[in-house]
Amino acid sequence: MSERNVGGQVVLVAGGAGFLGMHLCRKLLTQGHQVICVDNFLTGSKANLAPLQDHPEFTVIQHDIIDPLAQSLKPTQIYNLACAASPRRYQADPVHTLRTCVQGAYNLLELATASNARILQASTSEIYGDPQVSPQHERYHGNVNPVGIRSCYDEGKRCAETLMSDFARVRGTTCKIARIFNTYGPGMAPDDGRVVSTFICQALQNQALTVYGDGTQTRSLCYVDDMIAGLILLMNSVDTFRGPVNLGNTEEVSILEIVQHVDRLARQQVKVEFQPLPADDPGVRCPDITLARRHLDWAPTVRFTDGLSRTFAYFECRLKGAGMPA
Repeated sequence: MSERNVGGQVVLVAGGAGFLGMHLCRKLLTQGHQVICVDNFLTGSKANLAPLQDHPEFTVIQHDIIDPLAQSLKPTQIYNLACAASPRRYQADPVHTLRTCVQGAYNLLELATASNARILQASTSEIYGDPQVSPQHERYHGNVNPVGIRSCYDEGKRCAETLMSDFARVRGTTCKIARIFNTYGPGMAPDDGRVVSTFICQALQNQALTVYGDGTQTRSLCYVDDMIAGLILLMNSVDTFRGPVNLGNTEEVSILEIVQHVDRLARQQVKVEFQPLPADDPGVRCPDITLARRHLDWAPTVRFTDGLSRTFAYFECRLKGAGMPA
C-alpha cells in the first residue's frame, strides 16, 4: 500500500515530552515538518525537549488534554501519545490515567475533525490483557480484567480505540490506531519501572535485579527507532487503512533472558531478587505483525541484543553524568 505525499505538515504531538514523544518530535523535525508538542509534564520531562528548543519549527504548549485544546492550532496531523505507559506511573493516579485516555482522545478527535486533520491513536498491547493466544493478532479481543489495578490503562486505551473508530465511521475523521508493544531505547526514564530501564539501572548501581514471578513470562521488545518509523508510516498510509495494527518486535524474550543479556553488558555477575508477580501481569506478550508487513511494509530491523547495547550505553553515560550518547 503506497504512502500519501505528506509534504510539510503541521504536526501536533500530544505527550511529546515523553519517551516515544521526544523521539517522534525529533524525527518529524528532521523530515521538515512544523511540530507542536503538547504535554502536561506530569510524566514527560522538559529536559527531553531541551535539544529541540531552539529549532525554529518547534513549539511547546504545556496543557493537559483532558481539557479541550484551542481550535486555532489548526494541525494537519495529530499523534496522541499522551498517557503514562509504565504500570508504576499510570497506577499512581488511575482516575487521571483513565480521563487522559478517554477525555483526552475525545478532545483531540474534536480538534482533528474541526481542522480536517488525520489523527493517530497510540494504543497498546495492553488491550489484549493477559492473552490466551500467542502471538496476538488484531482480531483477538483480549482477556482484560475491567476492575483490576491495570484496568485504568487497559480499558482506557480500549475506549480510546472505540472513540477513534466511531469518529471515523460517523464523522468521517481520518483515524489511525497503532497497538504498540513494549518499546525501549535511549531516553527512557530510569525510574519508570519498565523492565529494560529497571534492570540496566539496577545493574549499573550494583543492585539486585528485581524479577517478578519466576521470570519465565515473555516480552517482545521493539527498539525505539523502529517504533517511530512504524508510527510515521501508519500516519501517512492511505486513508482507507485505519487499523488497528500491531507494531512490535516478534523476537520474544523471557524476563530471565533479559537478565542474562544485562549481566553480559554489566561485565559482572548480577544478583537477582525474586518478588511476587503483580496482579494481572501478562504471562506472554508477542505481536502478530502480518498487517504491518502487508500494509506498511514495516518490520523491526534492530535486533534486541543490539538495541539493548545502545540502551545500556545511554544509561551508563547518564548515570555517570556524561550526557547522552549520540
